Amino acid sequence: MLYIAQTKVFRARWSDDIHDEWIGNLLKNRNDLKPEDLDRTRALMNAAVPDCLVEGYEGLIPALALPDENDRHVLAAAIVTRANVIVTFNEKDFPEDAIAAYRLHTKHPDDFLVDLFELAPEEFVEAVHRDFQHYGKPPLVYEDYLASLAKAGIPKTANLLKPFKILMPSESGDP
Repeated sequence: MLYIAQTKVFRARWSDDIHDEWIGNLLKNRNDLKPEDLDRTRALMNAAVPDCLVEGYEGLIPALALPDENDRHVLAAAIVTRANVIVTFNEKDFPEDAIAAYRLHTKHPDDFLVDLFELAPEEFVEAVHRDFQHYGKPPLVYEDYLASLAKAGIPKTANLLKPFKILMPSESGDP
């Protein structure tokens, strides 16, 4: 998603609260990770996508109603940025009746990525190429890359990308 955001096909936005949430969840589930490594990832994400960090949404949080109060910061950030969509694996946490008044809807990341591919296939494939290349040492086998995408919850995207193996660097490391 980050590489595709760099193409400017869509405008990726997040907040420090969103960072805190994904970092906290990852640390809970992965004992092998250290907070300082994820802080570095946070900084790299912020540097990779200009104007991605949302600020000034905190005052809206108390007035918002969602099934899980801990998700209100996401809705508040989306409102402040005048977003069209909240991309989330947890669509049920943002029911239509709670977000439609803000001209928002949710989209599962897999569906969002398929839509982006249909909107801008060349930019999408180039972004995937750059993402795949960054796994250079050791080189990643394309089938393993696709399997990791499917395991991460985006199987439709992984399936969509199968025919593009010929555009990826060879597994011997040759471009």
